[in-house]
Amino acid sequence: MAASQPSQPTAPVKRLPRAERLELTLDAATRTFARAGFDATGLDHVAAEAGISKVLLYRLFESKTDLYRAVLDRACTRLRTRVGDDDFTDTSIPALLDAAADDPDGFRLVFRHAAREPKFREFADDLAATSHEVALKHLSAMIPDPHWANWAARLIPAATIEAVITWLDAGQPDPDTAADRVGAVAHGIIAAAQLGSTTAELRAHERAQDPTSRRRRQASSSV
Repeated sequence: MAASQPSQPTAPVKRLPRAERLELTLDAATRTFARAGFDATGLDHVAAEAGISKVLLYRLFESKTDLYRAVLDRACTRLRTRVGDDDFTDTSIPALLDAAADDPDGFRLVFRHAAREPKFREFADDLAATSHEVALKHLSAMIPDPHWANWAARLIPAATIEAVITWLDAGQPDPDTAADRVGAVAHGIIAAAQLGSTTAELRAHERAQDPTSRRRRQASSSV
């Protein structure tokens, strides 16, 4: 009878630092929630995706709600870092597309899934309110009629986000020109809001909103 071979020693399981384990777990949770949604996803699904035990997952997060909120908070933090949250510039749409391409599951969770989950509807509403405020600040200088400026400020963020998500769903085609295409959607809404205003009226409105122009007029009137 052949002698049994001695068993090979089992390699020790590598223990990851807590911060690294947390990031990997959030990555796994983002993928899992994006596939099935909040209600249909259990913590056992997330644990399996992350390659950890459910016990370890509970050491990191007290509940599925806490985990989902942490996923949303991290995705929003990444977006703010890439895009900013208090102004709109020529780089905003390219930066938004880059952020969406880097983390498509997180982007979809923030802008599509969260709004459909009753527990997180307030999160989506707060995000929409902030987007509207930033857009209105930018558009008020371009659109004379305040009602149409408000209309555009509500519509442009929603249309832009939907355009980006649809671009992701389509497989991210033509990334070099995608920002121009999405930007054309926003410019079309602005043009629609400006209908009925003459070129002279638009220029006069822009000058009236420009702080430098206002200071010059005030200085001239005081002479």
